[in-house]
Amino acid sequence: MFDRHRPAAVLFDRDGTLIRGGDPRCVKPLPGARRALSRLRRADVPVGVVVNEPGLAEGWLTPDEMDRVNNRVEEAMGPFDAWAICVHGVTDGCTCRMPGPGLVIRAAAILDVSPRDCLLVGGSGVDMQTARAAGARGILVPSSPDSRPALTLTDEVAGSMEEMAERVLSEPVPVAAGIRGGGLAEWARAVGWNRW
Repeated sequence: MFDRHRPAAVLFDRDGTLIRGGDPRCVKPLPGARRALSRLRRADVPVGVVVNEPGLAEGWLTPDEMDRVNNRVEEAMGPFDAWAICVHGVTDGCTCRMPGPGLVIRAAAILDVSPRDCLLVGGSGVDMQTARAAGARGILVPSSPDSRPALTLTDEVAGSMEEMAERVLSEPVPVAAGIRGGGLAEWARAVGWNRW
């Protein structure tokens, strides 16, 4: 069980947590996602996205289509401080594909924080397994009845994105928070770093 303190960064799975659909023509924000992100940003909590994109390796998604989806996400919800994307196929055996820890570790490195100081918000059991594998805290926000089996894979559940943001922002800020983060995240935003 994690100490309940405000995380150094909040990472979100994209599909089923922030948006419905991974097609650039029909990116739809899920209820409460924009408001939750806005509250976290106003409180200076860095936010990032972690996402599996097997369609690139399997040939049913082009890099341009993936970029259009992610650009639509940022148009709808504002800029993210980090994007960590696995472009490998299901059978490639990489360490970044969720539920492996690689994407959380990569996003944490970009944000200049420890994975243990990150919170991963997701709507599936895979997201919660990913948090555990990376040593991060996970909060399940069920987005559909299909999320119910994931309840056994997490210690924390929030009924909505707004509830998740309220919980996170009501937690105490660690005394050492002033020495965490900032450097790489500010640099990444300034230079428009590559999402790959």
